[in-house]
Amino acid sequence: GKARPQLSTIGGTRWTKAKEQAQRSVRDLAAELLSVQAARATQPGHPFSVDTPWQREFEASFEFEETIDQVKAIAASKVDMELPKPMDRLICGDVGFGKTEVAIRAAFKAVMGGKQVALLVPTTVLAQQHYNHFRERMAEYPVRIELMSRFRTTKQQKGVMEAAAVGAVDIVIGTHRIVSADMIFKDLGLVIVDEEQKFGVKHKEQFKLLRRTVDVLTLSATPIPRTLYLALTGARDLSTLETPPQDRLPVETIVGNYDERVIRDAIQRELNRGGQVYFLHNRVSTIEDVALKLKALVPEARILVGHGQMADDELEKVMTRFVNGEADVLVSTTIIESGLDIPNANTMVIDRADRFGLSELYQLRGRVGRYKHQAYCYLMLPRHAQLLTEARKRMSAIKQYSALGSGFKIAMRDLEIRGAGNLLGSQQSGHITAVGFDLYCQLLGQSISVLKGETVRTRIEVRVSLDFLATNPGEEGSAKSDSRRSKSDSEPALNISIPRDGCVATYWDDPDEEPSRGRSSGSRRPVDEDDGRKFPAYLPLDYVREPSQRVEVYRKLAQVTD
Repeated sequence: GKARPQLSTIGGTRWTKAKEQAQRSVRDLAAELLSVQAARATQPGHPFSVDTPWQREFEASFEFEETIDQVKAIAASKVDMELPKPMDRLICGDVGFGKTEVAIRAAFKAVMGGKQVALLVPTTVLAQQHYNHFRERMAEYPVRIELMSRFRTTKQQKGVMEAAAVGAVDIVIGTHRIVSADMIFKDLGLVIVDEEQKFGVKHKEQFKLLRRTVDVLTLSATPIPRTLYLALTGARDLSTLETPPQDRLPVETIVGNYDERVIRDAIQRELNRGGQVYFLHNRVSTIEDVALKLKALVPEARILVGHGQMADDELEKVMTRFVNGEADVLVSTTIIESGLDIPNANTMVIDRADRFGLSELYQLRGRVGRYKHQAYCYLMLPRHAQLLTEARKRMSAIKQYSALGSGFKIAMRDLEIRGAGNLLGSQQSGHITAVGFDLYCQLLGQSISVLKGETVRTRIEVRVSLDFLATNPGEEGSAKSDSRRSKSDSEPALNISIPRDGCVATYWDDPDEEPSRGRSSGSRRPVDEDDGRKFPAYLPLDYVREPSQRVEVYRKLAQVTD
């Protein structure tokens, strides 16, 4: 981002101190990471039985045809569940590629095995949608599903908690409320975390405790760098869904300056084909004014406003009306970002798109184009934002990754840009900033190896000496030629000869060489290694002429000889 790392002075002690502090702190982190992994490896999980006839019947009732990747992810999660150790699998699938179906089948398998399931989601709107979807899919089976969110009254929430404690509820779907200390399950067997990137460190610490004993399935389209890094390094199992559903078209992304005519035409075109529109304005204070402005632009449109500061029942009514097709335009904040699935909404206008992060824009764009119609996403920028470098980078990335299945690439790009952060909690972030993410991970890997009792290759300490980086022998010679001449006209001059076979031989000219030793005057002899004298080393200009390349060669020589 905009942060400028602090540079350390060459030869100073600041860098050494920062590295030592990072090494000390990383030992604690490595021990904690190992303890979690060790607990998972040693504490036996619950091995679920193979698929029951009801499981096969339930899966056959899926109204769509599974994609190849979906079939693989479902099979992998079932294998994990049937093993006698806790599952920890990340399902990385693009928006609308069928992650929820993988989760539903895993949940059904857990319930058939006599265990309870907790489905954790970041927003109340998404919790409500999952609740409706799960109930619809499992309507023909004796599975009790309950919702825990602020859409429920205190009395209803208390009833759900009591039922969960005695095992009367099979599946509880809710926001972070369900990982609070007073929420007790009688026999929890599976935790599903949807859109993990939306949860803070505090909640992740609780997930970490859960992972020791129960199966955990994490769903994400653009996993946060830390989650992705753990998956890529093998600390977690990874399944990717990259095959788009049949007839799915990529969303056409249009980036431009804020223009009311463009907005009017976009809404009008969607209304003409009987569709619905999301208009995203992420400022609650001015959202009503924006809705009035849109009403003036498109008088015939039925417009609703939805945001997180509305009363619970009011927001629920707004979302239900929009889902049921009773409105044409929903003016909302980012409350619609996570997992909302309305196939009839196929145009989205994002106001002030420069204020959103890369994965956020990607998630928002994924709310449209969830059916076979062509979908459009308009990213509206204020005129001056076109000049901002950061905004321009994000806009070009979101346009570049417009193909179906780009969520994983966006997450990888995010991992490159931001680094992975702390792998377990919040306390290490300062040390990562001080020494850099790559070095931090190397130190962590070394600490883990030491704690395991493995032999560790020590890091090579490289000392860079810049006093010999003259790019041509003449520079050194001209600076010191007068003093050398005054001392002795016969002072040896050093150069490096690089033969074709790649060996490096160092010679010096010795005009005083005795002819009796078989060499003529002015002959060249190799430098004696025990001579004790040091000379500046040069590459002949004939071999490498480009100054920057010469400097790079010298650096590599310094690393080898140090």
